[in-house]
Amino acid sequence: MTIDWMHFTPWRSLAGGALIGLAAVLFMALNGRIAGISGVLGGLLGRSAAGDRLWRLLFVAGLLLAVPLWRLAGALPPATIAAGTPLLVVAGLLVGLGTRYAAGCTSGHGVCGLSRGSPRSLAATAAFMAAGFLTVYALRHLMPAAFNGWGG
Repeated sequence: MTIDWMHFTPWRSLAGGALIGLAAVLFMALNGRIAGISGVLGGLLGRSAAGDRLWRLLFVAGLLLAVPLWRLAGALPPATIAAGTPLLVVAGLLVGLGTRYAAGCTSGHGVCGLSRGSPRSLAATAAFMAAGFLTVYALRHLMPAAFNGWGG
């Protein structure tokens, strides 16, 4: 993905981050649950109490409907993904594997866990970030030919 620095909107980004934080706090305060996507989706697809299915379904529906609803309000910023399907599939599988090993995803640990002061979430988020930094460095600088071979 590339960023169009000429049209970068830090105030909108800040507002978006604040809304994510507010939503996580309200979700915790009103439902007593952590707004971690992997846990919500895992509970929806796996075993969960009958009363848990509706809110999980609505949560996921809200995630899926956010982009079409935003399009009604205005144009989305342009985004390009400089990767082909094989790289995206491998990346998705690695993210899923990491989510299982970390007992949560970036939203659960990074947004909700860090704000609660969870040491486990701090360690998980540090590991997510370090793995991301090292992977990008390795693919872009140590093995650029391998990265370009996977690109779109």
